[in-house]
Amino acid sequence: SRLHATDVTSSSFHLLWPQLLSQDTGYYSLEYGPRADPAGRRTQQLSGALTSLVLSDLTPQTTYEVLLVPESNVHYFPPQSISVTTLPEEISPVQVLISESGPRSFHVSWAPVLDSVASYQVLYGPLPGNSVQVLQVDGRHNSTLVEHLAPNTTYLVTVTAIYRSGKERSLSAKACTQEGEHKE
Repeated sequence: SRLHATDVTSSSFHLLWPQLLSQDTGYYSLEYGPRADPAGRRTQQLSGALTSLVLSDLTPQTTYEVLLVPESNVHYFPPQSISVTTLPEEISPVQVLISESGPRSFHVSWAPVLDSVASYQVLYGPLPGNSVQVLQVDGRHNSTLVEHLAPNTTYLVTVTAIYRSGKERSLSAKACTQEGEHKE
């Protein structure tokens, strides 16, 4: 029955608090800002009917001080405060490289490799078309071989990083297989 935070990400969190006021009995004054930067504090007035709010556009890996002051015209309620630390930034794969392209296979690699990634999914399918196949790759690896492809075909390859937090980030690239061997 106190002010608390849920759904913490690298740039936002969700504040929840007990219903102390109503639309008619007052309003809340919300102050928040990075602990290390008292000058960067922001203040918002909130309707007395609210019991939750999402704070967004925050800085990753930063501890925020949050102060909620119930401004009641009926009762005195003590201010409630909490500290919330945002998660480290989750960086998407910034490059996907296709190499060693042959008639029936190519090699896909990506960067950077991050500790916060649990696994990667490599999706690939011919263009145009909607048949897609998926390879699961352990988060410690940054490359895989895609095989059993059709020669002389353009494939769309999407690498999705699946973070331990449950978030996903994707990056796509196109790959072309070589023409098949010509029989003499």
